[in-house]
Amino acid sequence: MDSIFYLIIIGFVFGTAAWLLFIWAVRSGQFDDPEAPKYRMLDDDDEQLNQPAADKTRKSAKR
Repeated sequence: MDSIFYLIIIGFVFGTAAWLLFIWAVRSGQFDDPEAPKYRMLDDDDEQLNQPAADKTRKSAKR
């Protein structure tokens, strides 16, 4: 019966260690995608780029 408690404690310690290791890896950027930035510039963002320019022309036309 004592061995079950030891196994539970060991399992809890290993589980906690694995969880902390995962949290550390996420916060340190281990799962960041290094390929994304070079493909992000190929996205078609014409609508987003033209939106601020249209707002500027409307503000200058009101004056």
